[in-house]
Amino acid sequence: MTGISGADVRKLVVACDAGMGSSVMLAGQLRRELRTTPVTVEHHPLNAIPADADVVLCQQGLADRASRAAPGAVVVGFRLFLGDPAVSAVVAALKQGGPVTGTVGG
Repeated sequence: MTGISGADVRKLVVACDAGMGSSVMLAGQLRRELRTTPVTVEHHPLNAIPADADVVLCQQGLADRASRAAPGAVVVGFRLFLGDPAVSAVVAALKQGGPVTGTVGG
């Protein structure tokens, strides 16, 4: 899937490959930022993304793999764990009901 309305997102997954430190911190930050929305934020390994994930955030180099692991989700790749414009755009879309556009998938 390449896009979804932020108003329709119920589960956002932060996915990682091996390590868990930075991505767990990002998931925690997103939980705080999105606490006033109906969005559940979870952290999962790349190979265990739940089927009900609407949006998957992962490092840009993992986006193709995440898209194959979660074909029904919008996959957004980012470069930086803190302050990345792609993550900020997803947060804004979820808060305002705007579009979330994936960087891969289809």
